Amino acid sequence: MSDNKKTTESEVVEKSVVAQKEEQILAFWDEHKIFKQTVERDAPNGDFVFYDGPPFATGLPHYGHLLGGTLKDAIPRYKTMKGYRVARKWGWDCHGLPIENMIEKELGLNNKTEIEEHGIDNFNEAARASVFRYEKEWKKTVPRLGRWVDMETPYKSMDATYTESVWWSFKQLFDKGLIYEGFMSMHLCPRCETTLANFEVNGYCRSIGDGQIQTRRWSLCIGVDHDPVDIARERCIGAR
Repeated sequence: MSDNKKTTESEVVEKSVVAQKEEQILAFWDEHKIFKQTVERDAPNGDFVFYDGPPFATGLPHYGHLLGGTLKDAIPRYKTMKGYRVARKWGWDCHGLPIENMIEKELGLNNKTEIEEHGIDNFNEAARASVFRYEKEWKKTVPRLGRWVDMETPYKSMDATYTESVWWSFKQLFDKGLIYEGFMSMHLCPRCETTLANFEVNGYCRSIGDGQIQTRRWSLCIGVDHDPVDIARERCIGAR
């Protein structure tokens, strides 16, 4: 047991030269506020706007986040070196099935009727209180990767100000004639009564009885001087 204990302690304490060097660099950046300096210094080429799609706060970081986060860090760094100011604000996606499914399991709710009996307000409050349960793990992992991003003042998709800004943007596009109403095939969850993302279909889908449900979908068109069918096929960005 003594040998095993020594081995375990050695494995915990011992780090490679590369890992130690990384931690030294990170400590230097943090001590001298290097990221903050890059945002506050003069930018001869002006601002470079970088929008980062937020992750769900209901799960731990995984390989997809780490790979994507590395790419998202490289572009702003490059633009910074080219003379741009690149503000990077972290965000949290607080909506969707992940948080809802988690709360359903924790409260022992099995369907929509039971959720309504429990109370929509009570259900929403439970979700709101639990959505950031892994925030500390994220704030530890992301900086360790060497990524520069403001995680202290993040935006949250559940904030009314965020939702209002999305609707405002949509209204601007509508006023410019860039929105049209059409139809398309979507995966639908009969239990949750909502459409599903590709990830949800690939990870949790199983075949059931055949059925056809037609749902409406709004789309954002890049250009309005083409046939709607061609636009939908070639030049539209779907917006659920």
